[in-house]
Amino acid sequence: MAPRILLARHGQTEWSVSGRHTGRTDIPLLDEGRRGAKLLGERLHHAPWDGLPDVEVRTSPLVRAKETCELAGFGPRAQEWDALLEIDYGAYEGLTPAQIKADRPDWLIWRDGVPAGETLAEVSARADAVVDWARSADRDVLVFAHGHILRVLGARWLGLDVSFAARLRLAPTSLSVLGWAYGEPAVVSWNDTGHLD
Repeated sequence: MAPRILLARHGQTEWSVSGRHTGRTDIPLLDEGRRGAKLLGERLHHAPWDGLPDVEVRTSPLVRAKETCELAGFGPRAQEWDALLEIDYGAYEGLTPAQIKADRPDWLIWRDGVPAGETLAEVSARADAVVDWARSADRDVLVFAHGHILRVLGARWLGLDVSFAARLRLAPTSLSVLGWAYGEPAVVSWNDTGHLD
């Protein structure tokens, strides 16, 4: 079996509701986010996933990802990994895109990056480390992390530049699966929130 990587974005937070860039600020889940994490867990513990008994689990060390992992029922199996931290937004931490564009109308994070934060090359290198780990053995992996780093993981799994992440939307508490088609890296499913309906 070729390895797959399952991507679980953390549940809703106050800052994700308002659209603020939430990098390293440790924001807890809202009640809605906790509910979504439990529903995600119920989905992953029933067919066809059946609790993913052989999956290797890693989580971002930030509370919103760790709590999503725990509420989904994977906390005891998870290992924290800094490679799954959200992008360090530097001077743009806590700002909305509209606030940033008031000063930089043409700004696009996937092209322009952020001042005093992590570079796109650094984010890409972190994502590559996760991709290499996911492909390193004959088993599936499950990661709990954040919107932008997971979008970068999607791009890098496909062998595309980090800028491709601009074309990958990702909702809170969504489930995505990256795998293979005809021996090539492929998107099996993306931004699936069916468990929240």
